[in-house]
Amino acid sequence: MIPSSILSKLATELGYVQNIVRQRTAQRTAIIQVVETHLFATEDAYVRAALVILAAQMGTYHPESVAHVAAAVELIHAATRTHDVLVDAAARRRGFLSDEPWSHGIPLMVGDYLFALASGEMALSPDRRVIDVYAEAVMQISASALAPASTLVPFDEARRAHYDHMTDAHASLFRAACRTGAICGGFGEKHIDDLGRFGAALGCAWRLIDEVSLFADMAMEAPAAAVRLGMATVTLPMIFAAAQSDSERLAAALDTTDPAEQTWAINEVRCHGIAPTCHEILRLTDYAQKALSDLPQSQACDDLLTIAQAIGQSSHPDLIQQRSVHHHDSL
Repeated sequence: MIPSSILSKLATELGYVQNIVRQRTAQRTAIIQVVETHLFATEDAYVRAALVILAAQMGTYHPESVAHVAAAVELIHAATRTHDVLVDAAARRRGFLSDEPWSHGIPLMVGDYLFALASGEMALSPDRRVIDVYAEAVMQISASALAPASTLVPFDEARRAHYDHMTDAHASLFRAACRTGAICGGFGEKHIDDLGRFGAALGCAWRLIDEVSLFADMAMEAPAAAVRLGMATVTLPMIFAAAQSDSERLAAALDTTDPAEQTWAINEVRCHGIAPTCHEILRLTDYAQKALSDLPQSQACDDLLTIAQAIGQSSHPDLIQQRSVHHHDSL
């Protein structure tokens, strides 16, 4: 969702980050290749690195040190994806532990190894605050994995719990990327916080587009879409739908294998959940843009604003449907 024009401008910097990541992971090729299909090849690969670079470019830019900080956030993201995609079971993510034994020792070790590589990159920063920011993000992600949001009602409570979980689990690295970039750029605490608020809002909006995409492909028959429903955590579209529909029946549909109930649930979410979630995405991207209002004008600042605008524009249901057709990430 980052405009190609911005990615083109950052090609040299992102290439340097990619080289660092490849050099580090190449030392243990046999281990990394076990999960390589889940690493660095997704639609959002190197998005967080781009945020580090742009935030740093708004201030005093030192390319080499920034590249290591950017590589660290991508290694952390890869580690969390390794743990989440290969280890996490849908049942556990909805609020209770699966009965299946945790037998995925290799993915767990790979994730831990990637975290260790990220620690090495952080240590290359001359400012200890970089380590503090990333450590906080990792703790938030880990805590959120142990206590996922699992309720659809009452609406206000469910919405608040979902935002809290989403902020920790999915937006914390966006926030950390912007904050560490600001630290590298030499900004004071106020602007570091401003960029952190930008990143958190952007990360939440990014996540909500994924959540809407789960249901938005209208060309997909509801029974086929139910396969995604069965792998889903509680999402904001579901919470909005539960407020306008039979919430108990909708909650039960998350765990049923009854095709009729799954079809009903998908259609209810499509009817009642997509539009209000798209409005939330627009609200978040508007907030993100306002968070940058006190930052000094620069091309990098304009690029961050453009990214927020692009994400907001991509919340149009037709565009989300197109993305859903081509991007079938499991939640």
